Amino acid sequence: MDARPRAIFLLGPTASGKTAVSLEIASRLPVEIVSVDSALVYRGLDIGSAKPDPATRARFPHHLVDIVDPPEPYSAGRFREDALRVAGEIAGRGRVPLFVGGTMLYERALMLGFAALPAADPGVRRQLDAKAKEVGWPAMHAELARVDPRTAARLAPNDAQRVQRALEVHEVSGRPLSAHIDEGERLPAPFRALRLVLEPSDRAVLHARIAARFRAMLEAGLADEVRGLRERYPLGANLPAMRAVGYRQVWETLEGLAPESTLEARGIAATRQLAKRQLTWLRAMTGVERMDCLEAGLARSALARAEAFLS
Repeated sequence: MDARPRAIFLLGPTASGKTAVSLEIASRLPVEIVSVDSALVYRGLDIGSAKPDPATRARFPHHLVDIVDPPEPYSAGRFREDALRVAGEIAGRGRVPLFVGGTMLYERALMLGFAALPAADPGVRRQLDAKAKEVGWPAMHAELARVDPRTAARLAPNDAQRVQRALEVHEVSGRPLSAHIDEGERLPAPFRALRLVLEPSDRAVLHARIAARFRAMLEAGLADEVRGLRERYPLGANLPAMRAVGYRQVWETLEGLAPESTLEARGIAATRQLAKRQLTWLRAMTGVERMDCLEAGLARSALARAEAFLS
């Protein structure tokens, strides 16, 4: 018998309908929702992260939401610690954690642990920063794609922090980050898990959803939300909170780095790129059950699978 605690994962790209499905499962089964989202951890990042509204969260508590202020970095390692702690508390109440989100690095950290990586090298980082100032982070991303195409495929060209770290690991060790991850020691998976993956049968429909959702965010006041965050907190463009899709594009507009007239188009394009990277992660996953996120009866189908898993 497998003595590990049970857990359900609901993973998918942005705009795939994860929230609606998770609420259906939570309304019928003894589960508690645990967010697997790198933006939802931040207080005040509400509109652009599609954070569930207060009424929804009052009815269905969401763990690991609103746990840090925007100036504070939050890592995959910290997520793993927090998620394991919360999952233990949920199990102690006789319930099952339902992990929901699209930050696949968090899911990987939780289920597989971490490889041992070279320590940060301030000298190498200064060299990389100096080069990035000359050529830009997209060019640095292109260099990463040459030496470590697998890592580059899951990172945005402007994700300075992660591109820098991946290049640093390669420079210090002479080996790509992806090789370290593959060869690193793995901890046993902490859960006996049902992992449901939502993927679109028609990418064009997902793109239409993404466009409609980002327009709705702008109409709901996303730009004003970012202005308010800038007034309340000491923020900068390189902080993880302000690098989140949508927030980065508004930041660029408020800083005068890009015209307001292009905000909608830039936000939609960036969100589509995010979805593409998420789907790349998902396609590489094994041991998962794949579902069409455009299926009319998606929530019912997911609920049926979750019921069978818990029975």
